[in-house]
Amino acid sequence: MSFAQQQPGGPRRPPTRGPSTPRRVTLLELFFDLVYVVALALISRDLAGEITWYQAGQGLILLAAVWWTWTLTSLVADLYDPDRVEIKVLLVAAMFGVLMMSTAIPKAFGDRGLIFAGSYVVIHLGRGLILVPTLRDDPVIQRRAIRVLCWFALSAVPWIAGAFASDDIRMALWLLAVGIDYLGLRLAYPVPGIGTVPGSQLRVIAEHLAERYQQFYTIALGDLILVTGMAYSREHAHAENTVALLLAFVTTLLLWRIYVHKSGEMLPLALRLSRDSARFLNTAPYSHLLMVAGVVTTAAGFELVLHDLPTPTPAAWAAVILGGPALFLTGRAFFEYEVFNRVSPSRPVGVLALSTVAPAVLFLPTLAASLAAMLVLAAVALADLRRTLGRPPELPTPP
Repeated sequence: MSFAQQQPGGPRRPPTRGPSTPRRVTLLELFFDLVYVVALALISRDLAGEITWYQAGQGLILLAAVWWTWTLTSLVADLYDPDRVEIKVLLVAAMFGVLMMSTAIPKAFGDRGLIFAGSYVVIHLGRGLILVPTLRDDPVIQRRAIRVLCWFALSAVPWIAGAFASDDIRMALWLLAVGIDYLGLRLAYPVPGIGTVPGSQLRVIAEHLAERYQQFYTIALGDLILVTGMAYSREHAHAENTVALLLAFVTTLLLWRIYVHKSGEMLPLALRLSRDSARFLNTAPYSHLLMVAGVVTTAAGFELVLHDLPTPTPAAWAAVILGGPALFLTGRAFFEYEVFNRVSPSRPVGVLALSTVAPAVLFLPTLAASLAAMLVLAAVALADLRRTLGRPPELPTPP
């Protein structure tokens, strides 16, 4: 039966977004985002619990997996009609799956590995198993869903195999699985016999997808506020704790300001002006992952500072406290390139400044490391303000 034919109760809505489909984010999508507050907070606290390069690698894999469930689910809500019952079911099911993943995060590399990996695999395979029959009346779009399903079926093997392996082998297998998932989107999901997803099928709704990325970054800042607020509620007996809380608040404000300034607020317009909006999907998931990773790492740093104030600052602590803002600025540089086709000098200079002060903070109290990170971010924000103050608004020039 074609879409033009009548269905009981009225005409059947096409599965893809049409001219009459609302372009704003739905309330169900906002509700879906709530579960990520838990996931990001648990990753931050887990990183603060044991600071080693091995632990950082584990945290990055977990964050990459959690982030990819949001990225692909948001893309589906952008490409397909969010008022379709199937899409609503998909969002609710994905939300429960992410909640299950979140509960397993503290022991994902322990005895809850199968819950984490199994939930991740079910989210992505389940999405395909819902979309493929839903798109049966449109074979061209259905093949797009089949290509994506094939790639996630491939990555499911190392995800599930890793859940039964020892820690070192699990980490290697899950790193391979993450690589397959991220590479799939980058390569437009090539499958022998049916080729890749054509760029014309990845035309995004600028207002919707830009708003989704803005909202998730706000969710990440919510993680920073949640972690620091919870830590301060347990440890607030000394003046140093209050100073640390103040530094955390100002740092959060600066992370928001630097993101929003020009690039963040101009993102919807940049997507509308882009000659190829599909290009955004080749870069935005990765630049935003770096920025979110920076915020999550910064939250872990303040979790440490608010619980203990060793003097001098341990090297591992300095890496987390200064590394979080450095990761954010790196991602922010890529984000600026996506919007304006350039990178302001303040981004790499900020990363260089954080690297330069790192040896010095090893001889100073821990609060000095947090203060140094905040001052570098403040300098970047001031440089942004000076560059635009008194000048006419700059239009985006996406590559």
